[in-house]
Amino acid sequence: MMPNMSSAEVIGMKDTAAPLASGLEGVVVAETRLSEVDGERGRLTLAGHDVEELAGDGEVTFEDVCGLLWGGALPSAAEREALRGAIAEGRVRAFALLDRLGDALAARDGMDALRAAVAHLGGGAPAAIAGAIATFAAAWSRRAAGEAPVAPDPALRLSADYLRMARGAAASEAEARELDTYLVTVSDHGMNASTFAARVVTSTGSDAISAVVAAIGALKGPLHGGAPGPVLDMLDAIGEAAGEGGAPPAGGAERWIQAELAAGRRIMGMGHRIYRVRDPRAAVLERAIERLARTAGGVRGARLALARAVERAAEAALRARHPDRPLRANVEFYTAVLLDALGLPRSLFSPTFAVGRVAGWCAHIDEQRRVGRLIRPSSRYIGGVRPRVDTPQGGLI
Repeated sequence: MMPNMSSAEVIGMKDTAAPLASGLEGVVVAETRLSEVDGERGRLTLAGHDVEELAGDGEVTFEDVCGLLWGGALPSAAEREALRGAIAEGRVRAFALLDRLGDALAARDGMDALRAAVAHLGGGAPAAIAGAIATFAAAWSRRAAGEAPVAPDPALRLSADYLRMARGAAASEAEARELDTYLVTVSDHGMNASTFAARVVTSTGSDAISAVVAAIGALKGPLHGGAPGPVLDMLDAIGEAAGEGGAPPAGGAERWIQAELAAGRRIMGMGHRIYRVRDPRAAVLERAIERLARTAGGVRGARLALARAVERAAEAALRARHPDRPLRANVEFYTAVLLDALGLPRSLFSPTFAVGRVAGWCAHIDEQRRVGRLIRPSSRYIGGVRPRVDTPQGGLI
């Protein structure tokens, strides 16, 4: 300690000298084999596979990506069937719990309902958690619409059964395939907020259910997983000027976006904390919508044309306003269009995100357990220090 300096002053000097990374940006907190986000090149790698190759043709299922993230390699046909059965059993067991969830599924917000319902789970096996989240999300949506929940069909893979449970009607193979594309695409994405929350809870030695509940709470936030619904609101507002199902008139999208920017509001679905180019997941989902439009056409094709026009207008307006800060379409932009095309209500968009992301959460929980070290960052105290005052008796006040 330097002469004539208190310990508090020395501590203050030490804290001031330490680097501060607000939001932990640029701070590496873990080594992982699960995914890498390359923001400069616009590339997402999932356990060694480029996401645009892995999910680009719609052939890889949710069960496949669970095998990849949980086991380190895409599963064989036998392994895929085993995973399908285990996840289906998780859906069935979760459905049997519905009457014992109290008022969990009565919550007005789907993420609140999902968080409360998952907290009732007993076991922490990844397949059981993944199946339960799909069942709980679909059951909440049905009840919110005044309908009875639909029991799972364990003979179906998760994507087909989830659409069936959520909508009350069977999904076509094309619809199930493109929901698989979505679930694979969002299954993991580096050290995002919800994944970090799950790893922090896991690092304390807590159980997997607690870690997933924490992750759901983080995903609920509008800065993380809550923007797909508002993207659809934006498309609706711009599309109204064009009439039912039409593309926006010349300059219509531009005028709407400029008005939003002038009012100080964000353009939803544009920009990302990491990517400095277009989000590669947006490209995967855009192609998925194209495939759906080819099979069904009609409103799906018109909504895709509208979305593309709005994306171009938004990108140009944001480039002019922020030339040094690239703001391109992120995953939520085309998530909104795809999930709407699949017949899911926008209130179910964020819970559906959780249906896919739980694959990554469970993988990170396992990886963090293997590390076995408590995550405990430091903070810098910037408050004052009250002086010590001696009392006449020699004590302190």
